[in-house]
Amino acid sequence: MWYFSKTMFWFPVYLILTFMLYRKYSGKKFILPVIFLILLIALSDLISFELFKEGVKRLRPSHEPLLEGQVHLVQDSNGNFYKGGKHGFFSGHASNHFAVVVYFFLLMRPLKNYVIALIFFWATLISYSRIYLGVHYPGDVLAGAMFGSLLAITIYYLFRKTQIKIFGK
Repeated sequence: MWYFSKTMFWFPVYLILTFMLYRKYSGKKFILPVIFLILLIALSDLISFELFKEGVKRLRPSHEPLLEGQVHLVQDSNGNFYKGGKHGFFSGHASNHFAVVVYFFLLMRPLKNYVIALIFFWATLISYSRIYLGVHYPGDVLAGAMFGSLLAITIYYLFRKTQIKIFGK
């Protein structure tokens, strides 16, 4: 589970998704969905951290004194227990990955059922890894996934309106 939370696990999937996006939106049309994807990730990350984690300030399970010794913690490569940042509501990992998956799903429709299952499984696995590592409660992950999904739908519709204005389609 440690590795599922790491960038090295996500990066190849992002490359594959970007390649698929490039094949569908070739040429000048490729830039617009990428701009909105960057906006989506930036907003998801910024809102989850600045507004929620720093605004709500709920301690992660790994930092909650009442749960000390009861939370499963994993050692990193240096032998230290990984605890994440101090505050955890809601999960930025879940928000970011569900945002990307839902946005990609909307952009690339129609998709084969196995591709849909794989991309949603991928986001779910990364999100679950945060619970397993003891840095999020299940509600943190669920709230992050819902927020990321709703943000993705909003950004997708803004993308479509912009796309229609620019390309007439």
